[in-house]
Amino acid sequence: MPAMRPAAARSLPVAEWPLADRTEWASACRPGVRMQRGGRASYLKPVTRDDLARRYGYFLGFLARSGRLDLNAAAGAQVSPDNVDDFVTELRTRVGSVTVYASIHKLRQATQLIAPDHDVSWLRPIESELALMRKGRSKYDRLVLAEVLVKAGLALMAEADAGLDLAPLRRARQFRNGLMIALLACCPIRLKNFAALTIGRSLVQIGSAWWIVLDATETKEGRSDERPVPGFLTTHMDRYISEHRVVLGNSDGLSSSLWLSTRDGQPMCYGAVEAVVTQTTEATVGVKVSPHLFRASAATSAALHAGAIPHLATAVLAHRNPVVTQEHYNRASALSAGKAYLEVIGTYSGLQVA
Repeated sequence: MPAMRPAAARSLPVAEWPLADRTEWASACRPGVRMQRGGRASYLKPVTRDDLARRYGYFLGFLARSGRLDLNAAAGAQVSPDNVDDFVTELRTRVGSVTVYASIHKLRQATQLIAPDHDVSWLRPIESELALMRKGRSKYDRLVLAEVLVKAGLALMAEADAGLDLAPLRRARQFRNGLMIALLACCPIRLKNFAALTIGRSLVQIGSAWWIVLDATETKEGRSDERPVPGFLTTHMDRYISEHRVVLGNSDGLSSSLWLSTRDGQPMCYGAVEAVVTQTTEATVGVKVSPHLFRASAATSAALHAGAIPHLATAVLAHRNPVVTQEHYNRASALSAGKAYLEVIGTYSGLQVA
């Protein structure tokens, strides 16, 4: 009998957390109303709360995989020295030192919100040690220019359209993956926002054009982010939403989430989108380009092809730089930067932006 493969790392969704953890997290996230204060986490942005819940979920997922998850434990009680030590050991076998540090740092933050009376001060020396050991991986061997990624995504969608002999679900998956690559290369927003794109809210159709519209509460920088989807992706977006996405959803009551899973038609989670993007780039361009590296690709293409446009890369990535004057961050400048970047990508991809 063949040996069973170890379970894949998975962030346990809040709905699957132990009852006490789940209850306290819901209380911590309770918004304030009128004269009543909100929960301990109510001051955090939704994207930050989601990230902390995801990190805490990875810890609980590790406990579940190792057979030690106690669904009846008190809130935060399973964040113990032994469990964390084993979690760190397991993390080191599959992620880099920067991610190991961030995972433990955010595990402590989440635990303090869930169980403020549970002493996790012993985690700080561990964090300090991990911070000293962290070393970012070089990006140079994984850097792919944005226009190359755009072409790879377009090629995948073209192959899906031509593959009439393929099963509908397989065609839909390939088209979705190609659109992910091309769209993220053109609009290099953060993965949290990209994975959560929702039709009618953060992905809006204005006339025949599509726009990504992020509220200030949804972005890490605390500023609204509005950027157009390039014209050469309009028909692809239309076809995906009207045809392929319906196949993926496989039901009349489709979710409004843009990215749907081939497994159950439900919205894809952060980790699933990250995995699809990374695996698809490896299969198409031969390099594992994570969603975060798409931002490096955009900055590199902007600097390489549009060096005469000052701060273009900074504006496209929506970074805040104290050296750059405020005019580079107002709405009009952000829109101009987005359009200028798309013109660069269109030019070097041989495509028409408008």
